[in-house]
Amino acid sequence: MFEISVTMDFAAAHRLNNYKGACENLHGHNFTVEASVICDKLNEAYIAIDFKELKSIVKSIIDKLDHTYLNDHDYFKKTNPTSEMIAKYIYEQMKEALKNRNCKPSKVSVYESKNSKATYFESTV
Repeated sequence: MFEISVTMDFAAAHRLNNYKGACENLHGHNFTVEASVICDKLNEAYIAIDFKELKSIVKSIIDKLDHTYLNDHDYFKKTNPTSEMIAKYIYEQMKEALKNRNCKPSKVSVYESKNSKATYFESTV
């Protein structure tokens, strides 16, 4: 297996419902997303997935979040736009974009700051 990762940024605002503290107020972050896929084969050029292709997939997902109020997105209306749920959302969107391909998402990490991140992955057991 090969794991390929890309890192990209987006900016967005949110507020955390049912959070007893300052984060319940409207605020924003410059989020960093690290998205990883696992691939079981290499192509004839010995590449699992081209970085450019993976970046394009991730960019198409985070472009829908960039410079928005996350609480207004349908996905987050059913939950809370925490870093955990943003990571899960991106993972699920990647899973859909990569179906019928040689690769699948392995994990997505969302950083609210350089010192704080949440990671989503699905168990393989």
